[in-house]
Amino acid sequence: MRVALPPVPGQSHETEWHRMQHTVGSPLPPPPQPGHGPATGWSMAAHHPSLPQPGPVPVGAPHGAPAPGFAGAPSGPAPHHPGQAPLPSATHAPGAPPAPHAPAGAPPPHAAPPAAHHAPAPAPPARDTTSHIQLPPGGPVAVPSPPPGPAPADTGSTTLAVLLIGPAGAGKTSVAKYWAEHRRVPTAHISLDDVREWVRSGFADPQTGWNDHSEAQYRLARRTCGFAARNFLANGISCVLDDAVFPDRPVVGLGGWKRHVGPGLLPVVLLPGLEIVLERNAQRSGNRRLTDEEVARIHGRMAGWYGSGLPIIDNSQLDVPATARFLDEVLTRALTSPPKW
Repeated sequence: MRVALPPVPGQSHETEWHRMQHTVGSPLPPPPQPGHGPATGWSMAAHHPSLPQPGPVPVGAPHGAPAPGFAGAPSGPAPHHPGQAPLPSATHAPGAPPAPHAPAGAPPPHAAPPAAHHAPAPAPPARDTTSHIQLPPGGPVAVPSPPPGPAPADTGSTTLAVLLIGPAGAGKTSVAKYWAEHRRVPTAHISLDDVREWVRSGFADPQTGWNDHSEAQYRLARRTCGFAARNFLANGISCVLDDAVFPDRPVVGLGGWKRHVGPGLLPVVLLPGLEIVLERNAQRSGNRRLTDEEVARIHGRMAGWYGSGLPIIDNSQLDVPATARFLDEVLTRALTSPPKW
């Protein structure tokens, strides 16, 4: 709503109207003149803060003359009234020719055509974000090449795939965990029993009787461990696995591990005396603890590894750190001359 103000002597209604508009906000279109109809030549500059703004009609201008800054209006600085903020107007550098005027109804000379609004293209993902790191696919582990020259192999700086074999109570899990934690290169420990116990409902415990379900879950756990080891090894992380592999089942046991991981898997047997494994088994609890008869039966079957060509460590008198150091020595010889299996 426009409020009519009393005219100031010596000042036109147009000047007072423009003063009111500049005082409260951005300039608006000039009011219609009596007998002239709607104002012509109004540009969109008043609606865009970055475009030239119209100035007030100077005092004494002929009735109906267009305001400066509008199409067809003479160029020049806008008058300034005492107590009024300076009005926005187009300024020119000293000596510069005045800007040409566009005909009435034409867009402002510096107004660019409206650009089509398109959705911005998504920025490419940053290379250092975790979700976009490209992981190489895991493939079969090849047989390690012997180190060049007379220098012995350094197992502490080599990516290895190791399989610890032994009966229940041989210390496979403890030695594998300690060996993995004390290497100079990243190393993962993958325990078959831990993966097998991922099955919470419907777990087939061999202690309650060996059947098709327990056999299937053992094979599934071995294959899962093999896939995990291949993925770790493909990304430069060594792996040590542990399992009670029987020598009288070469296709399912050692042959299965070779298929799942690759020919570069280095098997090592931990085989302490029967008294030692019985004593260690007695310290276990839960489904990890077996009967003495079952421990003796498994230990007897493990004796078949003698004469197989695989390296065997009798850790009856060795603690975990000493067994891990002995394992490093065995693996050093295996890197130089990989076992035939």
